[in-house]
Amino acid sequence: MFVKEKESITNAGLHDIDQQYYLPTFKRYPLAFRRGEGSRLWDIEGNEYLDALAGIAVNNLGHCHPTVVKAIQDQAAQLMHISNFYVSEPQMKLAKMLVSRSKLERVFFTNSGAESVEGALKIARKYAHTQGRGGGIISMHHSFHGRTLATIATGKERMQRGFGPMPKGFYQIPFNNIEAVQEKVSEEIAAIILEPIQGEGGINIAKPCYLRALRELCDRENIVLIFDEIQCGIGRTGELFAKDHYEVQPDIMTLAKGLGNGFPIGAILSNEKVSQAIDFGDHGTTFGGNPLACAAAIATLEVIDSQEILRKTIRKGFWLKEMLEDRIGKHPGLKEIRGLGLMIGAAFDFETKPLVAEMMKRRVLANATAETVLRLVPPLVITYEELEQLADVIAASLKALE
Repeated sequence: MFVKEKESITNAGLHDIDQQYYLPTFKRYPLAFRRGEGSRLWDIEGNEYLDALAGIAVNNLGHCHPTVVKAIQDQAAQLMHISNFYVSEPQMKLAKMLVSRSKLERVFFTNSGAESVEGALKIARKYAHTQGRGGGIISMHHSFHGRTLATIATGKERMQRGFGPMPKGFYQIPFNNIEAVQEKVSEEIAAIILEPIQGEGGINIAKPCYLRALRELCDRENIVLIFDEIQCGIGRTGELFAKDHYEVQPDIMTLAKGLGNGFPIGAILSNEKVSQAIDFGDHGTTFGGNPLACAAAIATLEVIDSQEILRKTIRKGFWLKEMLEDRIGKHPGLKEIRGLGLMIGAAFDFETKPLVAEMMKRRVLANATAETVLRLVPPLVITYEELEQLADVIAASLKALE
């Protein structure tokens, strides 16, 4: 089946084509979007939706932010790609911006979050080997770091099924439990990787004392501490990086998602200590850090700075949580509303996929994660009126499911 006439394109028709030709890795809704602006999306049939998912914490400045669009258009007309045998002005400008903001000394650009994590693990293991340590990697229960072989080895067992044998040297322990870390630490451990706020795991927030204790343990044992800020970074929590809420500095930090506001780009930031272990040829990328992607990221960071996005995100996050407490706080199935900034989870005692489907009927997009958590990661530019609409639709959808 092929679509020939614009007038014949429908959500169902494109979904049928998807079912026929696309590798069945996604359980997609029969919904096809054509256009976006700010916190709004329009499907192929012209229906308007409020987007509280933002491409899963990607479109932090909303869809088609004019500054980012113009930066991409201008750069595309000048230079899109060169080999990393050479340098480009956008790449060097973005490198300086990220290093100065993160207080980490080195950067490497990738195309995605999983690539960023893979590279971070390589840097950590290379450093550990120069110190006579093993290559073991400790990660946390309910974590999510990607879907490559190494990254699924750090995560949930259900994501590993059918893809064995798994890479060796990966160990999972409970999140927010420093005693579990201490029990697992040995000369065989190269690094500890975690998300300061677990996204896919259900919006689980690291305790400040836990991250400080991890930093002290890693300093004492000469273990590399990696923060995965792919979802919680780039302003999502009201700080440019979630680590800044805790005033804890990792040795390596990974970024992606919101960095290009929808244009694919990721980054690995590392301190000088671990970076010194990398030699020429130890890692590489064809497309990572190309001028076009870097131009999108530069524009994204400049808008975050110039429009006080971080301060506004903190206020909007508090406001939304209060609104949710008012609208659904007494619902018998609600267990907790948690999060930082505009990375919010409403935890229930039932599966939330039916709730997401009910919200979609009311043309509001959200996401169910960790089975029982409603994940809300809207664009940071969402208005207070739109946040009120979001809370009202959640309340109405819960009532419809009773």
